[in-house]
Amino acid sequence: MPNTLNEDDRCELLCYLIVAELVAMARTGEWLRTDHLVESGRIWCNANGARFDWQERISLGQIAAELAPLVRETFGLTREPSLVPLFVDGWMLDRESPVVCDIHEVCSRRLASSA
Repeated sequence: MPNTLNEDDRCELLCYLIVAELVAMARTGEWLRTDHLVESGRIWCNANGARFDWQERISLGQIAAELAPLVRETFGLTREPSLVPLFVDGWMLDRESPVVCDIHEVCSRRLASSA
């Protein structure tokens, strides 16, 4: 499957994966298992009509796992009530939320540093 993600798509997916990690930690006390992280990426791709190769998905999943603890601590997103306002329409991130915008910026800087 060809990579059709542009840089903003990559950043959006990374942001989503980080928040999925935060939800898992808040609900279970553990970070996502690899298979759940992969499934979260598929959910986002299906919802957004995005297609990319497995290597890109793995790379973004690894970055999400690396950044999630930092984002959790930086923004105090340790409990479910602090995560609820990040969403609209079920599992879609609220792009107008200041915290989502801040997480997106963290993602953008991280992706730019690895380019």
